[in-house]
Amino acid sequence: MADRSIPTVTLPSGEAIPAFGQSTRGMAEDPRRRDDEIAALRAGVDAGLTLIDTAEAYADGRAEELVREALGDRREEVFLVSKVSAEHAGLTGTADACARSLERLGTDRIDLYLLHQRGDAPLPETVEAFTSLITQGLIRHWGVRDFDVPDVVELAAIPGGTAVEIDQIPYDLVRRDVERDLLPRCRAAGLPVMAYPPPERGSMLGHPVLARVARRHGATPGQVALAWLLGQDGVCTVTEASSPEHVRENRAAMELTLGEEDLAELDLAFPAPHAPEPLELP
Repeated sequence: MADRSIPTVTLPSGEAIPAFGQSTRGMAEDPRRRDDEIAALRAGVDAGLTLIDTAEAYADGRAEELVREALGDRREEVFLVSKVSAEHAGLTGTADACARSLERLGTDRIDLYLLHQRGDAPLPETVEAFTSLITQGLIRHWGVRDFDVPDVVELAAIPGGTAVEIDQIPYDLVRRDVERDLLPRCRAAGLPVMAYPPPERGSMLGHPVLARVARRHGATPGQVALAWLLGQDGVCTVTEASSPEHVRENRAAMELTLGEEDLAELDLAFPAPHAPEPLELP
């Protein structure tokens, strides 16, 4: 089978970004794993997984430093995502946090800068800060994380709030609550979502239906779950892998095509809710 290129999703601004990338959540927490984590990020870039997602909150900024070391002189190959924590949000706090992230990342701009949590973050001031950072060329786009329908509606009413480019949310076969309200609204607005794996994803991988579909394709349950997610319209995803071998396994999910029988079985085993439900956060 011919190797498939990484698909893209289009931001509201018109830029196409990779629909499949790497998350650094959980990285840089154990020095004994550092070499493997750096090798994993480099293997991912080699394999075309050129969207890298990090945050100032991941390992207290050490994940951003890990990204800098892993990329070396390959920064221009990567679409770089980072996040400002809610406690640092606001007009001056966001600007200061961005400056610290830029230094740790060793770059002059962040491609997509997200508000990490809603929390008590002052939205009007944070949006104003994002707008200013774009004007200064320090970030190229901005977005939000874990925003549910009321948050998205509130954001749209704020001056400059409609410039949001993405909502990063927990979404997987085992966490489909977004499909009845939030995801359709985002699709109607042309706002992509960036799915990250919820904590219960690990237990999902032992489900017998997922195992049966995987055997049918000579794949792993994790690859089937990723293939299903990559088939959702307007969705990109970031995955966690701390070794080159795991990165290559994730990348191979791109070669998997799920048929109607597969999708029907997965829908029965992991049904979407029948009515709108609030976004369930980890």
